[in-house]
Amino acid sequence: MSKINQNVLFSVSDRTGLLDLAKAFSDFGYGLIATGKTCQYLSENNLEAKDVSGVTGFPEILDGRVKTLHPHIHGGILARRDLADHMDELKKLDINSIDVVVVNLYPFIDSVKDTDINLEDAIEQIDIGGVALMRAAAKNYQHVVVLSDPGNYEVVVDRLSQQPSGSSIVDVISLEERQKFAIEAFEMVSYYDSAISSYLSKNIYPVGDQYAVGLKKLTDLRYGENPHQSAIVGANIFSSGGVARSEQVHGLGMSYTNYLDADAAFTSISEFSDQGVAIIKHANPCGLALDSNQSEAYRKAHEGDPVSAYGGIVAFNTKVTEETVLAMKGHYYDVILAPDYSKEALEILKKRKKARILKVPPFSTTDQINLDIRNISGGYILQNVDTKQTSVDSWTVVTDKKPTKGQLKDLEFAWKCAKNVRSNAIVLASDSQMLGMGAGQPNRVTSLDLAIRKAGEDVVGSAMASDAMIPFPDTVELAATNRVGSIIQPGGSIRDSEVIEIANSFGLIMVFTGTRHFKH
Repeated sequence: MSKINQNVLFSVSDRTGLLDLAKAFSDFGYGLIATGKTCQYLSENNLEAKDVSGVTGFPEILDGRVKTLHPHIHGGILARRDLADHMDELKKLDINSIDVVVVNLYPFIDSVKDTDINLEDAIEQIDIGGVALMRAAAKNYQHVVVLSDPGNYEVVVDRLSQQPSGSSIVDVISLEERQKFAIEAFEMVSYYDSAISSYLSKNIYPVGDQYAVGLKKLTDLRYGENPHQSAIVGANIFSSGGVARSEQVHGLGMSYTNYLDADAAFTSISEFSDQGVAIIKHANPCGLALDSNQSEAYRKAHEGDPVSAYGGIVAFNTKVTEETVLAMKGHYYDVILAPDYSKEALEILKKRKKARILKVPPFSTTDQINLDIRNISGGYILQNVDTKQTSVDSWTVVTDKKPTKGQLKDLEFAWKCAKNVRSNAIVLASDSQMLGMGAGQPNRVTSLDLAIRKAGEDVVGSAMASDAMIPFPDTVELAATNRVGSIIQPGGSIRDSEVIEIANSFGLIMVFTGTRHFKH
C-alpha cells in the first residue's frame, strides 16, 4: 500500500485558536487545505494553504452553498486506510487523503436569537457542507481526526510538539481520543439539527414520528437525587431565562433536587403578576401569598405552613428588599431565588453560609420548545407544557349562591395555587394567602383533610380549589362541615349533579372552570 501524504482540511466560521493549530500542522509537515475565506485568512497570516477549489477542480457555486461537497474531499476523508482497495482507488482517481478535519458550523443558533432576523436569512445560516464534513470525519474516526470544538485544539498542538515530524495522525491522537472527538462531533450535529427543527416548528407540537430536543450542558451538579448519582444542568437551545439560566451568587453548589424544587418555586410564583412569595417543599408550594408590601407577603407565605417551610425554597417575583430579609431572620432555607436583590439584602443573605442564592432572569414559554418531557422505562413521554390560562369571565357558577367580587378573587387565587400542587391537589386560600393544601394523596378527601388541618381556624369562609373534578359528594360534605365558603373545580364528573346538589344543600358557592390542571 503506497503512502499518501497527510492533509488537514479547515472549514471554520469560528477562528478561535485557528492560527496556532494550523501553524502546528504546517510545521509538522501536513498539507493545509481550506475553504475560501478560511484559506484567505491563513494566507494573510503567512501560512501556505490550498483552496478547496484547487483540490476539487471546481469553483464554489450557488453563493457558497456548495464548496466541499465533492468526491475529492469526501473520498479523501471516508477512505479506510486499512483497506488496500480503498487506498488504491484513491490513487487511481488522484485523490489525496484528508486525515484531519477542522470544522465548525455556521452560527445558526446565535443568528436566529436575533428577533429581527427573517426566515430567508435564517435559512441561509443552515450549514450543509460543514455538517457533511463533520459526519464523514466522525464516521471514519478510526483513521481520521475530527476537531469540531476549538477547546480541543490546544491538546492537539501539544501532542504534535511531542511527536517526530512526519508521524501519522494516529500516532499523535489515540484511538480513544479520536472516538471521543467523533462523539462530540455527532452530538454537535444532533444539537444543531434540533435547533433548526425547533426554530422551523415555531414551538408547535412535533409533526413527525421522530423528534430531537437540543440540550446544552451548563455545568455539573454536586450530585443527583442521591449523593451516589451524578447530574448536570442544561439549557434549552433558545432559552435565555428561567431557573436553568439562573446565576448563583452565593452558597453551596446546587444538586438535582435543588433545581427541581427551585423550578417548582419559580413556576408557582410566576403564575402571579402581583407581588408575591412562594415557599416550596419537595416540589409543592406549602406557602404562597401576595401583598403590596413584600415583607408582609413573605410573612403570610411563611405563616401558611411554618413547619414545612424549614429547609425549603423561597421564591420572590420582585426585587428582594432589606426589610424582607430581616423578616426572614431565624427561618432556614436551602435555596432563595428572585429576579434581583438590593445591595443591603444581598449582604445580609450572604451571611447564610450554606443557603444557595439565585438570581433568575425572566422566562417566557416562547423561549423554548413547548414540550414537557419525561423518562419512562424504555423511552419517553412528551406533552405540551400546561400554559393554558382561563379568565374569570369564562367560568360558570353552578350553585344557587353566587360569589361576591371578593370571593371570586379568592377563588381565582386558590385556582392558580392549585395548578402547581401535585395531584390530587386541594388548596384552601383567603385574602391572597394560601392557608393549607393537600398534595399527592390517593383521594381528594384525604387531601382536603390535610389542607383543613393546616388551615386550622382560618378555614372558615375560605376558598377551596381542586385541580381536577370532584367525583363524589363526600369532598363537598367535608368542606361544608368545616365551613369552607366556596369551591372552584373543573367539573366534568358523571356525578356533577350530585356534587352541585350537596353544595346547594349547604349553601356553598361552587364554580366550574371547564379546565383541569392535574400535575402528576
